[in-house]
Amino acid sequence: MKRTRAPRAVAAMTVIGLATLGVAGCSSSGSASPSSTGANGGGTAVSAPSGDTASNSVTPLEPLPTAVPADLNRYYGQKLSWTSCDAGFQCTTFKVPLDYSDPSAGDITLSAVRQQATGQGVPRQGSLLVNPGGPGGSAVDYAEYAAETFPPVVRAAYDIVGLDPRGVARSSPVTCLSNSQMDAYTAVDTTPTTQAGVDKLVGADKAFAQGCEQRSGKLLGHVSTVDSARDMDVFRALLGDAKLHYLGKSYGTFLGATYAGLFPSKVGTMVLDGAMNPSLNAFQLNSQQAGGFEVAFNAFAADCVKRPGCALGNGSVQQAGQKLTAFFNAAEAKPLPTGQSRQLNSALAMTGVISAMYDQTQWPDLRLALADAIGNNDGKELLALSDQYYERGPDGSYSNLMYANSAVNCLDLPAAATSPAQVQQQLATYTKDSPLFGASLAWGGLSCAYWPVSATGSPHSIAAKGAAPILVVGTTRDPATPYAWAQGLAAQLSTGSLLTYDGDGHTAYARGSSCIDEAVNNYLLRGTVPAKGTVCH
Repeated sequence: MKRTRAPRAVAAMTVIGLATLGVAGCSSSGSASPSSTGANGGGTAVSAPSGDTASNSVTPLEPLPTAVPADLNRYYGQKLSWTSCDAGFQCTTFKVPLDYSDPSAGDITLSAVRQQATGQGVPRQGSLLVNPGGPGGSAVDYAEYAAETFPPVVRAAYDIVGLDPRGVARSSPVTCLSNSQMDAYTAVDTTPTTQAGVDKLVGADKAFAQGCEQRSGKLLGHVSTVDSARDMDVFRALLGDAKLHYLGKSYGTFLGATYAGLFPSKVGTMVLDGAMNPSLNAFQLNSQQAGGFEVAFNAFAADCVKRPGCALGNGSVQQAGQKLTAFFNAAEAKPLPTGQSRQLNSALAMTGVISAMYDQTQWPDLRLALADAIGNNDGKELLALSDQYYERGPDGSYSNLMYANSAVNCLDLPAAATSPAQVQQQLATYTKDSPLFGASLAWGGLSCAYWPVSATGSPHSIAAKGAAPILVVGTTRDPATPYAWAQGLAAQLSTGSLLTYDGDGHTAYARGSSCIDEAVNNYLLRGTVPAKGTVCH
C-alpha cells in the first residue's frame, strides 16, 4: 500500500505499500490502449478466476451510530473558509480530534483543495472526494491532476475535492528520517543471504521506526484508516453534502470501503478502483502482492523479448527473468555508476523495475533503463525510476510518502512477520508466488515488527449493509492490487458490483479505456452499475 512529485507520481500515486523496504507502491495514471466498448458501454463478459478468500478468522466492521456524538459537535459544526490557491483551485483547512475516543486530547489540522464543478450541460451533483492511495499519497496533488484529466462530463457535475489524510503531505505529516538517512535506508539490501545482511536490514528497520517515534511522537498512534475515514465524515458534513461521493484508487479503496462500513447510510456514489481486500492479513497481502508484480513483470517481459535489442534477451519469459535475477545479483556485488555520488545496487535496481510495473506506458522507459544498466553499466535511468517510486526530488529531498505509508500500515495490521526466523519460514511461499520479487517483499514484511506503536486494526470483512450501490473496479494484471482482491471486496460488500478491466497496469479509470470510463461515468452521473459480469478489454 506506498505520494509535488515526479510527473508520473503526481499523476496518480497510489499504490499500496505493504512493506517498508520491500514494496510501497503507487498507482499510475498513464494512458492504456483504448478498449472496444460493448452495447452498453461495458464490454463483453469473459471467464475470470474466483475471488480470493482469507484463511484467517475475521470479524465484520460494525457501523458507527448515525447520530453525531455530543463531544464531536464542535468539529462537525466548523465553517470552511475557502481561499484561492493554485490556478482554478480553492484551499481550506479544518480541525479534527487527534483521538476520536478522547476528543479532549487535542486537535490536528487537515488540508484540502477543490475545483468547483464547471456545470457545463449537467446539474451539479455535489463534491467528489478523490484519493490516490498509498497509504501516503497526497489527495491534494491527485485532485489537481484529476481536475485536468477526469472526463469532462464528471468534472462538469462534481466539485473535484482532495483531502490529504491525517499524517500525509499537508495534513499534520508524519516525519521520520533526514534526506541523507533516507538515501541510505532505500539502498539497504532487501534480499539478505547472510547473517550480516539480515542484521543490517533489521538495524535499518529499527532505526527507521525510532526516527518516526522521535520526530512524530503521539501522532503515530492516531493515523489509522479508521481515523481517516472518520475525518472524511467530518469533511463531508462541512462540505454540506448529505452523502459522500468518493473515488479511491489502490489503498484509497480500503479507505473508501472503511468509510462505507462505518457510515453506510452516508454513502452516495463510491468507486473503488484497484481494490484491496480488508479480510486478508499482512502476510497474505504481501505474498499475494508479490505474485501481482510477478504477473506484471511477465507481461512486460513477454513484450520486451519480442523487440530487437531487449536487454533481457529474445528468448522466453522465463529466460528474461533469469537474466534479470543475474543482473540484480551482479549489481549487489558491484553497484553501477549513475553519474552522481549514489550508485545503483540491487535494492535500488529492483525498486526501479517495480516502479515501472505500475503503468505499462512506462515499459519503454524500463526497456531503455535496463539496456543502459545491463548493456552499458550505467544505472542512471534505473535509479531515476527508483527515485520516482520513493518520491525523491532532484534536490535529494523526499516527500513523506514512505513515512506515512509505514505509519498507517503498521497501525492497521499486525506485522506480517515478527522475527527473521519467521521470515525464513515464509520465504518459500513468497518465492513460489514470485521468484523475482518474493524474497524482497518477505523481508519487507518484517518492518512493522519494530514499530513503536502496536497495531490497532486487524483483518475484517466489510458488508456496509444499507449503503447505496458501490462500484468496485479490478484489473486482471494489476501488479500492486491483484485482481482477486477486487473480487473479494465486491463479494463482501452487500451492495458491491464488480467491473473488470482485462489489461495491464495499476487501476483502470481515466487511464485510457473508453469502456471503463463510460461505465464509471454512467455510475457517477446516474447511479447505474454495469451489468453483472461486465469485462472491458
